[in-house]
Amino acid sequence: MEFTYDPPDVPLSVLHIGGRIIVLDKPSGLLSVPGKLEGREDCLIARLVDEYPEALLVHRLDCDTSGVMIFARDKVAQGFLGQEFEKRRAKKSYVARVWGVVGPDKGRVDLPLCADWPNRPKQMVDHVNGRQAVTDWEVIGRGNGETRVRMFPLTGRSHQLRVHMAELGHPILGDPIYADGAALAFPRLMLHAETLGLHHPETKGWVSFASVCPF
Repeated sequence: MEFTYDPPDVPLSVLHIGGRIIVLDKPSGLLSVPGKLEGREDCLIARLVDEYPEALLVHRLDCDTSGVMIFARDKVAQGFLGQEFEKRRAKKSYVARVWGVVGPDKGRVDLPLCADWPNRPKQMVDHVNGRQAVTDWEVIGRGNGETRVRMFPLTGRSHQLRVHMAELGHPILGDPIYADGAALAFPRLMLHAETLGLHHPETKGWVSFASVCPF
């Protein structure tokens, strides 16, 4: 798929900085890590390492998704935080604007996903080869032919929220891969990582971080 990379020229937005972790508010349109093709070296981890050379990646957000991302400041913290995600102890919520009026007030999508290899990076539902993917969601607003939803991914598959909402018939507005027609006519993907909660690598206590939804 064609992908024009034009990352925003904005300063780092730091939500929290401590001895073991750094939490940033990632802007939409900026890769989390360098892309494989030439011209896609600029990314959030590269910008962060320019200021904090010890920073280490823990997880990723899609290029077009904004919101909370956590980074480690040493290898031990990186390993600990990685386990928080791998063991599904980390709790995340996202806010999205989706196409159409969603009828129910809440629900769960349980559809296995895998890569649509001929159309990478697109993902697809595959009941034979797909990996389990589960998303809980709730409506937080309706109007003007669209719905605002809050989503709680119980798994962390690539493009999970985007595919699941599209499968419900309500693609996320501005999604260049899973939306079409009038649902594409938006300046960005209307998906934001609103909150992230997990255990702190030093204190082992529960901490949570939040970013105000920009749309």
